[in-house]
Amino acid sequence: MFQLPPLPYSEDALAPYISSNTIKYHYGKHHNTYVDKLNGLVKDTDLAEQSLEEIILKSDGAIFNNAAQVWNHTFYWHCLSETHHQKPQGALLDAINKHFTDYESFITQFSEKAISVFGSGWCWLVVDPEDLSLKIVTTQNAENPLTSGLKPILTCDVWEHAYYLDTQNQRPKYVENFWEILNWNYVAEQYREATGAL
Repeated sequence: MFQLPPLPYSEDALAPYISSNTIKYHYGKHHNTYVDKLNGLVKDTDLAEQSLEEIILKSDGAIFNNAAQVWNHTFYWHCLSETHHQKPQGALLDAINKHFTDYESFITQFSEKAISVFGSGWCWLVVDPEDLSLKIVTTQNAENPLTSGLKPILTCDVWEHAYYLDTQNQRPKYVENFWEILNWNYVAEQYREATGAL
């Protein structure tokens, strides 16, 4: 049975950028519901013994949607940090500068793509295993870059439930706040795993 993984920080650790009220609903209700639904869907099937990644790559329909949303949300929580105002460093910053001109340009490009997602979805920074390049991609609903062979290293959830209690329909304000609580140390770990960079 899949479990709701613990948050890597307290419910109020992301305030004032994301409130504890949003965390209670987003994590405690939405994320938990995806876990419960996935368990119900895979119970007594061969998929019950598979990892989330394996289920995402093998399934479709409701099973895919719930497995991907469990994975996406777990990844998203780790992309955020109680240590606010971090900045990328080292090999990751070098890669950002190489592929997006500079850090400020990357923030602008990523933010524009996150804000422009129609309806519900996600914005991702990924590593393309073919050439180890960094790319910004968006996905609709529960879709995940793993299905395209890409390695996610950062994500921003742009479903309304990620921000509506805090900024109502102002997605741009939520995305602006997102950068203040981004866990660049975690993103750097994902980058090193994907590329072998030191």
